Amino acid sequence: MRQPFLFCIWLSQKTFFALHLAQSGKITIFAPRCVQYRANRLLTNLRYMLGIIINPKSGKRRYRRQRLYLFKLLKHRHQPFTYKVTKYAGHATELAREFAEKGYDELLVLGGDGTLSEAVDGVMHANISDEKRREIALGLMPRGTGNDWGRFWGLTRDYRRSLDIFFNTGKKHPIDIGCLTLWRNGEAEKHYFINSVGFGVDAKTCQRAQVMKYYVGSHGLNYLLGLLSAVFTHKSIPVELSTDEGIKISEPMFTMNIGNGPYSGGGIRQNPDADPCDGVFHSMFVSRPTVKLILSAIPKLFNGRLKEISFIQNFTAREITLATNKHVMFEKDGILVDACGPYKIEIIHHAIQFLA
Repeated sequence: MRQPFLFCIWLSQKTFFALHLAQSGKITIFAPRCVQYRANRLLTNLRYMLGIIINPKSGKRRYRRQRLYLFKLLKHRHQPFTYKVTKYAGHATELAREFAEKGYDELLVLGGDGTLSEAVDGVMHANISDEKRREIALGLMPRGTGNDWGRFWGLTRDYRRSLDIFFNTGKKHPIDIGCLTLWRNGEAEKHYFINSVGFGVDAKTCQRAQVMKYYVGSHGLNYLLGLLSAVFTHKSIPVELSTDEGIKISEPMFTMNIGNGPYSGGGIRQNPDADPCDGVFHSMFVSRPTVKLILSAIPKLFNGRLKEISFIQNFTAREITLATNKHVMFEKDGILVDACGPYKIEIIHHAIQFLA
């Protein structure tokens, strides 16, 4: 049986409060009224473990100022935390998996869509129960180029506001996670994504945008320039697509985007009705558009009116299979993956939580 005891915690040289832990486990605070608020907040912070993953390369111009602000905020809140800095591509996956397996309740990612995607991949690959995984909450302080996931939740590059949402005003939302399975040498390989996965022009746009970063730095304009470059040079490839809803497409694929969230490519609303909490993918498929049709679609990329265009096929599904004999590169949340089909894309309903 737990024995009752009393101990004191000092907040400063002149301020302290006492805690009484009873046999029942109930905690009673003894403190002046002016200290009660700080004491309760401290106890709340001590109840969960916070892991922080920082990508210093995304948005690196303001990295030092943002990091210092975050650490001052954590100190003011008396918040226990562990932080790790990524050192190479894929490192966030390893760190997030380590945090999840050590029992961390919340993970805060300072980075772009790619860093967040890697963190999701790590949590989903962690050797923990699905029940425990569903209790883990991710948060984001956007520092990348596209910020497509954060845009849906109203998270901007205003890092003070993003951190205030994470620590104070935000709520936990159960969200869906996508899982793309491919096979290499007969072995299944799973890639998890949080926002979207794209093929054809979608993937080539991402590839061109990443190349431009080396010449002009990280700018949202990179995706638009990459799109204009890709859309007039990409050639359609034959594919066979089927879904659990009975949809079958056997046509050359020019581009396809499977959305858990509505935005991709730095604000393009390819699937404007996509909702990361509704349990289904919202997808778009384009076969062989003419130059005239492409030019007519460009003005509608950012206003959510792509569904009005007749040559775009829109559909919803929980499971999609894409088969092809050709090499098909794809991007998941802005991360390029070089592989060959077939691909199986599934949605995992309410797999984890997002704090926003």
